[in-house]
Amino acid sequence: MTEHVVHVSERSVAVHESGDPAGTPLIHFHGTPGSRLEADFGSPLAERAGVRVIGFDRPGYGRSDAGPISQDGIVRDVRAIADHLGVERFAVSAWSGGAAFALAAAAALPDRVTRAGVSGGLAPFERMPGARDALNPNDLEALSHLPADPARAAALFTAGNSGFLDAMLSVRDDEAAPWIDWMWASSDAAVIADPAARRALFANFHEALRQGTDAIAWDNVAFVGPWDFRVEDVRAPVHLWYGDRDEIAPPVNGRWLAGHLREAHLTVYAGEGHLLPLAHWAEMLRVLTSAG
Repeated sequence: MTEHVVHVSERSVAVHESGDPAGTPLIHFHGTPGSRLEADFGSPLAERAGVRVIGFDRPGYGRSDAGPISQDGIVRDVRAIADHLGVERFAVSAWSGGAAFALAAAAALPDRVTRAGVSGGLAPFERMPGARDALNPNDLEALSHLPADPARAAALFTAGNSGFLDAMLSVRDDEAAPWIDWMWASSDAAVIADPAARRALFANFHEALRQGTDAIAWDNVAFVGPWDFRVEDVRAPVHLWYGDRDEIAPPVNGRWLAGHLREAHLTVYAGEGHLLPLAHWAEMLRVLTSAG
């Protein structure tokens, strides 16, 4: 496992590699919250599959410098990371809140992104029917400031969700806190019964919130607000994985994306929830990096 620091416009971006250093490159986009360490649980699987997994912290997560988060900005980071590592072509994968950013990279870098994978990702709120119905009045007020004033929108997302964000910070350093059960006992009971999976979730969560919770609000600005691209512009094949018990990103999101992407392959796992990569990472790596 290797750590790097990549400088992008005077910002530092923390990068972490796992798996096979000489393998097929795959850049992973972590969830919300998440960190460059998110895919570490699968490093032995990636090594056996011959895949070089490259994770990175979005601004304000882990060890990356804090700052605004946008899809265009993350695309610039990914281009700089790939150039720094000497990676010309690569697959991309995303879990949950990383979906919009991975798809943005696929749309903006068609000559470099070979395939894309999304597990439990949300469709664009502004385009998917009924998506905005899930937002509370504070979130809607935050969205009213976009795209003109993203900093104001981020501040409103933070203020309106302060109780939830404070609760996250209160258990950031407590591996024994029962938040994993609170979140996933009803949808992913089989996954969280595995002590290794629980350790992986905590390690990712702990590192993600190293600098606090501001990055979560900025993620919301980027993927709840208007997207910087159209999913129809993604040329690479996209593989979509959802669990039919997922309460965070129900499969309706995957069906919407599958209906608007140029080439999409949707898999819905019966009886499973949001933690699909922890159960299916080997399969996901194979699909995203196979030559066929």
